[in-house]
Amino acid sequence: MKKKTRLLFISGLLFMVSWVIPLGTLTAQNLTITGIVTDIEEEPLAGVTIKVQGREAHGTITDLNGQFSLPGVASNAKLEVSYVGMKTQIIEVKGRTLINIVLEEDTEMLEEVQIVAFGKQKKTDVVGAVTTINPSELKVPSSNLTQSLAGRLSGLISYQRSGEPGRDNADFFIRGVTTFGYSKSPLILLDGFEISANEMARIDPNNIASFSIMKDATSTALYGARGANGVILITTKEGREGTMKISFRHESSISMPTQIPEVADGVSYMQLYNEAFFNDNPTLPPYYSAQKIDGTINNINPNVYPDVDWYDELFTNHVYNQRYNLNINGGGKVAQYFLSASYNKDNGILEVDKRNNFNSNISIDRYNLTTNINLNLTPTTKASFKMNGVFERYNGPIQSGNDIFNNVMNGNPVDFPKFYEPDQANLYTKHILFGRRFNGGVNPYAQMVSGYRDDFSNTILAMFQIEQDLSFVTPGLSARASANIRTYGNHGSSRSYAPYYYEIKEYDLINDLYTLNNIAAGTESLGDPATYRNSNSRTYFEAAVNYSKSMDIHEMSSMLVFTQSEELNTISGNTIEQTLPRRNVGLAGRFTYNYDQRYMAELNFGYNGSERFSRNNQFGFFPSFGLGYMLSNEKFWSPLTDLFPKAKMKFTYGLVGNDAIGAPTDRFFYLSRISSGGGYRFGDTFFNNYPGYSIDRYSNFNITWEEALKSDLGLELNILGFADLMIDYFTEHRKKIYMVRVDMPAEIGLSANNAGNIGEVKSQGIDASIDVNHFINQRTNTWVQGRVNFTYATNKVLVYSEPYYKYPYLSRIGSPVDQQWGYVAGGIFFDEEEISNYPRQSFGVAPKVGDIRYIDVNRDGQIDTNDRVPIGTPTVPEILYGFGMSFGYKAFDLSFFFQGSAKSSFFINPPSIQPFIGNRNILKVISDDYWSKDNPNPNAFWPRLSTGHVDNNVQLSNWWLRNGDFLRLKNLELGFSMNNKILNSMKVEQLRFFVNGSNLFALSQFKLWDPEMGTNGLGYPIQRTYNAGLQLDF
Repeated sequence: MKKKTRLLFISGLLFMVSWVIPLGTLTAQNLTITGIVTDIEEEPLAGVTIKVQGREAHGTITDLNGQFSLPGVASNAKLEVSYVGMKTQIIEVKGRTLINIVLEEDTEMLEEVQIVAFGKQKKTDVVGAVTTINPSELKVPSSNLTQSLAGRLSGLISYQRSGEPGRDNADFFIRGVTTFGYSKSPLILLDGFEISANEMARIDPNNIASFSIMKDATSTALYGARGANGVILITTKEGREGTMKISFRHESSISMPTQIPEVADGVSYMQLYNEAFFNDNPTLPPYYSAQKIDGTINNINPNVYPDVDWYDELFTNHVYNQRYNLNINGGGKVAQYFLSASYNKDNGILEVDKRNNFNSNISIDRYNLTTNINLNLTPTTKASFKMNGVFERYNGPIQSGNDIFNNVMNGNPVDFPKFYEPDQANLYTKHILFGRRFNGGVNPYAQMVSGYRDDFSNTILAMFQIEQDLSFVTPGLSARASANIRTYGNHGSSRSYAPYYYEIKEYDLINDLYTLNNIAAGTESLGDPATYRNSNSRTYFEAAVNYSKSMDIHEMSSMLVFTQSEELNTISGNTIEQTLPRRNVGLAGRFTYNYDQRYMAELNFGYNGSERFSRNNQFGFFPSFGLGYMLSNEKFWSPLTDLFPKAKMKFTYGLVGNDAIGAPTDRFFYLSRISSGGGYRFGDTFFNNYPGYSIDRYSNFNITWEEALKSDLGLELNILGFADLMIDYFTEHRKKIYMVRVDMPAEIGLSANNAGNIGEVKSQGIDASIDVNHFINQRTNTWVQGRVNFTYATNKVLVYSEPYYKYPYLSRIGSPVDQQWGYVAGGIFFDEEEISNYPRQSFGVAPKVGDIRYIDVNRDGQIDTNDRVPIGTPTVPEILYGFGMSFGYKAFDLSFFFQGSAKSSFFINPPSIQPFIGNRNILKVISDDYWSKDNPNPNAFWPRLSTGHVDNNVQLSNWWLRNGDFLRLKNLELGFSMNNKILNSMKVEQLRFFVNGSNLFALSQFKLWDPEMGTNGLGYPIQRTYNAGLQLDF
């Protein structure tokens, strides 16, 4: 049945294409008009529409050389000449047979061109949900493009959890998370070629010509299974015919953490540790003696009585970074070029230690080279060649910056210094005398400086495309083909030495002399390097046929696209499934129809093949359709034209598929995976043992595509000619989500987990944007621009494989995908009597006075996992918004942008901040606000202190749940442009100086660390940046 449906749909589409192509233009009497259409730079324009005014069915379009021929034109007729991005002209024939036409750019109309799948359309014709951003808004003081996305595009959910250079990518999802399967991220295309989020992060925004996200089924249908989670489409700049133009941009910035969690000083630490020690062992003397506390207070000898602020010792207050970009474009009638070279220098905030002869701070040198060349081979043939290379040199510590920061936050401030000054016996010792306790403990300084990692990686993308105008077959017909290759290589080494650790053996207080004892031997030089090498590649081929036709008030177009890709990994140590080539093939088509610029319709399909599934499920068919209605072109709208010059409604509905439903190691679902080893035991005593084989995965021929039914209802409205409103209501029903079955009892005897297309998720939401663009006074160059974006995306699980739950609130069904479960805290135990009369609560050991008590939700007399309930909102924000404005007056411009996030929550991870575990430090928020017998505050931040792990108090509960909402001043910029008269004398087009800043402040109920970091608050912090730069064009 499915195959018949597919054949009918494809046959219908091909029938419409075959119906459109043969339709000829109506010929009339009199003259045959010929000529050529060019732009103001004398570059021929292909695809220009030329019609006889008053006889809309009588027209033609120019070929790739800009030439046209239009027979049957009356000698007194008028020609209407129109082209996307150009001003429409009305030309009187006046008996002429040769008419050459020069079109001028329409700056307002240029903004009405929309990048869509495999091409361009006028915005008025687009029925899909597509959001586009001006590339200039992506130029933030950062080397990571993903950090500029949050709040700037409606429909995009984005947040950043770390600020570590090289690992500071923002996470992003189009219209939220709609699956709990393996792949949740959108498809990212650079000039039509698929790239990863890491590769996108390294794109230089100075090279971007357009940046769009495609959100609904109609917009993404032509990308087939690759576009199931939405599409981000990035196109780079191309050369233009004319004199050579050079653009240079430089930025220098100072970065620092937005916020650092505070920890207690050494004296407070010891006093609180003694209190916790007394709570655990009331009969024993204090752990830290009064002499040690007094010696620390009086700063007698920091080697013996240390009080180490590990953050100040290991991190700098700020760091200096640089960014450069130089691009050149121009060309002649045959060839046009765009060349770009970028260099970024990013440094970490780790302190460089002069005692080592190597640098273990994070240092990244990134070079980005881009070459885009367009060639007019013949009047009807064009070719283009694009190459982009990113080359990155990384130097940094053995550990990640995130791990080092975590060690710093946990570092004990009083047990040892970062290193000891030499005693009498070590005056001539060459190595560093690192401090540590005999029975363990982590010295963050030793961990950071004991080695370094040196790494080089390169990513090269190359594309060749050829376009052929087939107007000699029939006007409006064209074809193109392209080949794309991406290669990635990475190699590096790490070198380290084993630290020598020491502790104080004896101390002479009177003479202030100490003796050190070596408790762990190390090495005095770097050891042999540990090397590694990774590589992978991807090839992609694409071929397409396009046809467009205009007849009177009818406009039609069609396209058929074939794609094929192969990805090859040669990463050492991976399984055979990962190193085998990955292949996908697809056929997609689109048909559009526009009646009188009022009614629009679009049909799309994707027919894709995947090697992951068995033969009967190997191909998937995914159709979609869209309808549009331009209300503002109706006669009844005339009274509203001044208030709403443009009003458009649109609706789309379609099915999309996804074959990325398992981990990279989980391929070929129709094959079993069997491994040797283990064996079988039998007999009364089970001493009989024979080797054998075990089944790691059962074959499943029924595993198939994950599918999603998507719908979108949208409204586009222009208000008073300078404000554009776009609002969309969307739904998605994701079905056949691949997941492991957990509802199968062990008694059936399976030796491996069974999986299938089981899960279902339904999501819905609203995304909206308002863009304002108003030129106030031309004489003073006064203008204002503004943008507001809003995205609300929520979801709930409809079907989920889970065991039978006696209590419905334990089920994930009906809850959001990223919902969290936890206990409901009811306060703190006040006395022993309350504990005795309370439902049994045993996490490890019985609770004590000062411990958290939890609510017995099911009232069965005990607190256990059956009392965990959904608490808080999802971890992924359901609401993301942004708003900003730009102002210009004479030579000055000022802009700001705020980013907001709402309807999300996160847990403070209590095991990671539990004080004194492994002699860990204590956060200041705990030292300032904890429960004690002297301060029995039932709402204290931390329950009773203990030197050991108290399992009862670190259970995930609403005690540790925090609101993740925040509003951040993301960017603020002030610019000054030099006077044109001065620049003209210097033969310079533009010289602009600017200063800006990012992440300048945030408003949030949460105060311990940057709220955007969520649970990762003790990791490498997000950075605040102050930046100065210049833009020079000539």
